[in-house]
Amino acid sequence: MKNVIKYSLRLFGAGDVINTTLSAAEGNDLSAEMKTFYDKALIELATPNLVHDQFGQKRRIPKNGGKSVEFRCFSTLPKATSAITEGVTPTGNKLNVKAIVATPEQYGDYVELSDVFEMTSVDNAIVEATKKLADQAGRTLDTVVRNELCGGTNVMYCPKIASDGTETEVLLRENLADSSVLTVKEVYRAAAELKAMNAPKIDGYYVGIVHPYVAYDLIRDAGDSWMNVGEYNVPSGRFVGEIGAVGGVRFVESSEAKIFAPAKICGQTKFKVLYADTESTGLLVSGEYSDEIYEEPIEILVGGEKAYVNKVTVSDGSSTFHLTEALSTQHATDTDIICTGGTNDGRSVFCTLILGADAYGVTEMEGGIENIIKQKGYGNDPLNQRSSVGWKAFKCAKRLVEEYMIRIESVSEFSSDADAN
Repeated sequence: MKNVIKYSLRLFGAGDVINTTLSAAEGNDLSAEMKTFYDKALIELATPNLVHDQFGQKRRIPKNGGKSVEFRCFSTLPKATSAITEGVTPTGNKLNVKAIVATPEQYGDYVELSDVFEMTSVDNAIVEATKKLADQAGRTLDTVVRNELCGGTNVMYCPKIASDGTETEVLLRENLADSSVLTVKEVYRAAAELKAMNAPKIDGYYVGIVHPYVAYDLIRDAGDSWMNVGEYNVPSGRFVGEIGAVGGVRFVESSEAKIFAPAKICGQTKFKVLYADTESTGLLVSGEYSDEIYEEPIEILVGGEKAYVNKVTVSDGSSTFHLTEALSTQHATDTDIICTGGTNDGRSVFCTLILGADAYGVTEMEGGIENIIKQKGYGNDPLNQRSSVGWKAFKCAKRLVEEYMIRIESVSEFSSDADAN
């Protein structure tokens, strides 16, 4: 008979519940001390701050309650500006309810450990694997929420700012320039947009989720108007990852804030034309890179003209980009080639989310994340050669009120080196 031990603990800054199942073959039961050790290993997650989940409406799906969850949004009633006639009952009104259905998906991973590895490893292999998988689980589920939020339709692009302070409006991500950084003015503007839509606040503030690189730009621009997190008091305490406030927005920092980065060919995002022939699908590029084949063609801009690369070959000190279709324009030598996905000059773009209350919903499964440790001898392992550590969880997020959230897109002085996440 195998023994199954179950217990729960707190994990991640947002307070997700972890349900851990330890399965052991007879004679290999984990001691109470080891179980406590695994508890501590799971809790010790220092980075990154997992913040996207904490501001959504929570919907728990009980076991045996089906896979779908329904979020219900009530529309605002119109003003009742018509005077009531004495003795006459007015028509009244009805609540309009919009049901938004979401279906959680299951995520998970595991690591298999051999008996030889466990015997020869200096560190406790199961503890280290548990810590790494717990970190992976948190980042995975936080990304599920983040990607849903960053798909919203309410977006602002930071303007181009000339040396004399003149601003030029930007309407597309690819047109952001090196001066299109996040400023306090844009924070005030986003907060004003949310106020105009009567977006409810969270503890008296709106909340911003910002990448550390963008926080660097914002804090420098704010100067003395920036309030560090210890300089103001809020009833419910600090948020996970909170760094400070400006313009009526409390900011939390996360290295997992969304980054849109250009695709890469041979590890590069920028190239120069050596020779372009409108009658050939071979684009000769300056420099010797490496032979590569892409299952999905990579979009590039050749002097502003779109093209798609599906293979790279190298010979005689230069490289050839094989295109899915020939170029329509004869481009001169040294014309810029830029991989798309970021700005037109190959920079990465950062997303800062400004949120009101009830803007989105997230699901919580009863039991939370399941952490599973199987010792040697469990299952088809007659010689006690394998153990494993794994996790699995159901998760989904859903935007509920687009008007209650704004995505601000900007560049940073770190944009040249930032990768998509």
